[in-house]
Amino acid sequence: ERMALPQRIILPPEKICMDWQQRQRPGAGLFNLGNTCYINVILQCLTYTPPLANYLLSYEHSRSCQQQGFCMMCTMEAHVRKVLCSPASAILPGAVLRVLKFIGEKFEYGRQENAYEFLRCTLSAMQRACLRGRRDLDISSQEATIVYQIFGGFMKSRVTCLSCQAVVDSYKAFLDVSLDIRVRASSLTTVLEDCVTPKELDQKECFRCIKCKKKAAASRRVTVHRAPRVLTLCLERADQQTGTKISKFVEYPEYLDLRPYMSDTAGEPLLYSLYALVVHSGDTCLDGHFFCYTKASNGLWYKMDDEFVDSCDIHTVLGQQAYLLFYAR
Repeated sequence: ERMALPQRIILPPEKICMDWQQRQRPGAGLFNLGNTCYINVILQCLTYTPPLANYLLSYEHSRSCQQQGFCMMCTMEAHVRKVLCSPASAILPGAVLRVLKFIGEKFEYGRQENAYEFLRCTLSAMQRACLRGRRDLDISSQEATIVYQIFGGFMKSRVTCLSCQAVVDSYKAFLDVSLDIRVRASSLTTVLEDCVTPKELDQKECFRCIKCKKKAAASRRVTVHRAPRVLTLCLERADQQTGTKISKFVEYPEYLDLRPYMSDTAGEPLLYSLYALVVHSGDTCLDGHFFCYTKASNGLWYKMDDEFVDSCDIHTVLGQQAYLLFYAR
């Protein structure tokens, strides 16, 4: 939904720590129970999201949770603790598999699903868990949750009348950003540049200018208005028109400066560091296999392919046909 930009709400700084509180070897791998790789990769990427892991390992949520029955934050807290503290080389993500239907109605045990869909549903379920019992469900209370403080940002859409140059701004909250890689997309930076380039509205998007009061040609420019602490990007690999998989390699950096894609491009660089990514292998988007790469709290990279956790180097990490990218401020 589009909205006026709310005032910024900041959680106490001790609740969000971007650096690992404790450094250790990577945690356990996750057994695949038949087509559950899409669940495993998202759980691993979230487990190695430092501010989220720090928060979940602190018991902050479960100490005060009043929820009877399903609570996604409690579920994630139990899961992350089990992965990072287990002496076993691999564990069963049982806590999550048991509540699959509550995370998303469409998820069916044993059926291959999309990792990006599972990520979106998981973040939404965590957000709902933070808001449960709250009466004030306006945008400012939604912004005050730990989920939003970590993953949330705002996009700004500016529509400019090409007749009189009047502008109309609107804002949209996001927890992740989906990117179209069909056009001139050799690298993530070219994709992002394309995103923030003004585009003329087509005739179907009828624009009536508030200043010159007539239907006029107009252009829209979308920029990141408020940057998240953790930037989650999806490189859309399913071609919406043909249904085929887009298998091209899109170059992505270990360190990303978001400043050129912000509403305000002046100021200090906004530097992000890559800490996890998801890869889909397979000829079509409907089958195949998901695996991921994550940076553990010891600062080293690991390939996580279901129950197998193997160390690797940054060159291997940056050479993948990435599907989801996770960057931390």
